[in-house]
Amino acid sequence: MAKIKTTFYCQNCGTQHSKWQGQCSACKEWNTLVEEVIQTPEKTSWKSPEVREVKRVAKPLMISDIEVSSETRLDTNNAELNRVLGGGIVPGSLILLGGEPGIGKSTLLLQISLHLSHKTLYVSGEESQQQIKMRAERINPKPANCYILTETKTQNIFKQIEALQPEIVIVDSIQTLHSDYIESSPGSISQIRECTAELIKFAKETGVPVILIGHITKEGSIAGPKVLEHMVDTVLQFEGDRNHVYRILRANKNRFGSTHEIGIYEMLGSGLREVSNPSEILISKNDEGLSGTAISATLEGMRPLMIEIQALVSSAVYGTPQRSTTGYNAKRLNMLLAVLEKRAGFRLGAKDVFLNVTGGISVDDPAIDLAVIAAILSSNEDIAIDKDICFAAEIGLAGEIRPVTKAEQRILEAEKLGFATIMISKQTKLPKNNYGIKIQRVAKIEDVVSLLFE
Repeated sequence: MAKIKTTFYCQNCGTQHSKWQGQCSACKEWNTLVEEVIQTPEKTSWKSPEVREVKRVAKPLMISDIEVSSETRLDTNNAELNRVLGGGIVPGSLILLGGEPGIGKSTLLLQISLHLSHKTLYVSGEESQQQIKMRAERINPKPANCYILTETKTQNIFKQIEALQPEIVIVDSIQTLHSDYIESSPGSISQIRECTAELIKFAKETGVPVILIGHITKEGSIAGPKVLEHMVDTVLQFEGDRNHVYRILRANKNRFGSTHEIGIYEMLGSGLREVSNPSEILISKNDEGLSGTAISATLEGMRPLMIEIQALVSSAVYGTPQRSTTGYNAKRLNMLLAVLEKRAGFRLGAKDVFLNVTGGISVDDPAIDLAVIAAILSSNEDIAIDKDICFAAEIGLAGEIRPVTKAEQRILEAEKLGFATIMISKQTKLPKNNYGIKIQRVAKIEDVVSLLFE
């Protein structure tokens, strides 16, 4: 038996300290050090002692001598998840899925495990087998090849894995697991780090992908040490408002694909429905023309989306006018209002401005600037914009209309959805194609105003 000792861990950044002190020397946070009993490491392995074999020593190779094979990916039978991961699950990878309580993390992964054609082991440390069975019957009454295990001790989990030989392992959640090699409570920093290290070792040695569910803190970051996100290959964030039915899956880190793709789901009683055409949910179906609404063509990764921007401009009741945004950067809104005031002569300094991106998503694409300005001016003048006009351009500080990337994709998406006109920058370079949509080129804000409101 190894010697038992105690050490102090920072709950914020995970730094180890030999003695207690008021302030963490690494992240400068106060009163975050907690004492944990640790064991000087007996070298751990996920395998049982009798199965361990002699390891080969890695040797350096010339970069030209390294053989590269095209990586095979496991199809999840879920188009949205495949898109976010970059084409499917890479064998031997570790995926971490984080999100708020009740957002649908367990439902998503249980749904995926029930529809997979590969042998899947779903390990739950939070729910009983009966609870999971009830949920599974609601999602998919005829599951293909899914096994349920309720266990929290990693050594017991690995014994069952050795016996079952699954092709994919799903763990719900990493905060409930504990290892015998560390003498601290489940969910503590040292336990999370140790259990993740064991799972990484297992995944890399066997080529079996592991998907972990992680809880998040009040600030929205994944609970546990920050090093957890560095250890895994992919970090996925499942977000959305619990009051809305739509959920968004986005990749914050991905070693095997892009981090710009998003997947959109609709929460139903029978599980999560994939939304293959997001523009259908992001644009409201109003027959009558309402002021303060503009449609913008944006991009999420390689995926074009049509989103609706709503603005409301009203006289300030109190002395200081309010600037409020939902799903849009508030600083960028202030900048656009300053451009309208200085360059276009609109007196909005004494008015309240409220801005909303419909559908509960947040957008960072600068291409929606023109739609934001059009919606603000439409609300200010109380003149509705035609429903068949959309926008795709950035606004510069001089009041000029700037071109945006991948303009052709945006135009084709607008054409596909039946828009008659798209407003873009004069400097946008386009291939000479016969588009079925009218392309309106503008250079300044004044041009936009004269075309829309005169």
